Amino acid sequence: MTDKLTEQRLAESMDLDRLPIEAAIKIMNDQDARAVAAVAEQREQVARAVEIVCAALQKNGRLIYVGAGTSGRLGVLDAAECPPTFGTEAQMVQGIIAGGESAMFRSAEGAEDREENGALAVDERNVSERDVVLGIAASGTTPFVRGALNRARERHAATIFLCCVEITAGEPTVDLVIRPLTGPEVLTGSTRLKAGTATKLILNQITTLSMVRLGKAYENLMVDLRATNAKLRDRSLRIVKILTGLNSADATKLLESAAGKVKVAVVMHRRKVDAASAETMLNDAKGYLRAALES
Repeated sequence: MTDKLTEQRLAESMDLDRLPIEAAIKIMNDQDARAVAAVAEQREQVARAVEIVCAALQKNGRLIYVGAGTSGRLGVLDAAECPPTFGTEAQMVQGIIAGGESAMFRSAEGAEDREENGALAVDERNVSERDVVLGIAASGTTPFVRGALNRARERHAATIFLCCVEITAGEPTVDLVIRPLTGPEVLTGSTRLKAGTATKLILNQITTLSMVRLGKAYENLMVDLRATNAKLRDRSLRIVKILTGLNSADATKLLESAAGKVKVAVVMHRRKVDAASAETMLNDAKGYLRAALES
């Protein structure tokens, strides 16, 4: 029986334990580039994933990541970054990791071995036909993820499977498979390396482009960010300055009168209206700043 791609040995790193550090780093750099290339080959599938996710979110559905170990942590990380970046509610994008919240910080690798626990996690989130469940399993065989996807399908949710291996026995039946074949790892079997890199890139693409299509960006600016710290408050001000041409003092006053909301501030300035009228214009445009400015 041939080992899965993620468990095969990489010829270039056979002498990893005695290579000079710079030589070992070069091998890792070269392999990271292969991960990027593998993601590029899945462009069509990722585009379809964006369409599926965007359609669900537009109908008040949710994107729910499910994974174990590194895969689970990457899903939770991507979900956690959506509220500050895009101003989303916490429940819109969620992450489920085998072993629960503590597994984010301390290894709980045995938690991935029970399919029924994955199914239970889906039941606990009350997944429905409005939602998308995206299972992440670099090796393609994680029982927790398979159980979650199978139960999500039974509950009529849209299902997506992200893995880094060829088709494997018992692979869950889903609506879409994203399969970046990143190949053997520099450290055999350590899928936190290339496979993890590919996973992070794909999750970045799915949520970023879904949110852009939902009107969370104008041009390439994150106009729906939540200014919850000094860095983000500075970014909000900088975006308002860019889109209005105002100096710092005037942009600050405008942003304050808009209760810190970048979109409202820009509409107020460009359409010469007060904050309430700007809010109404944005609501009429379903939150799309470009539509509110051009209507």
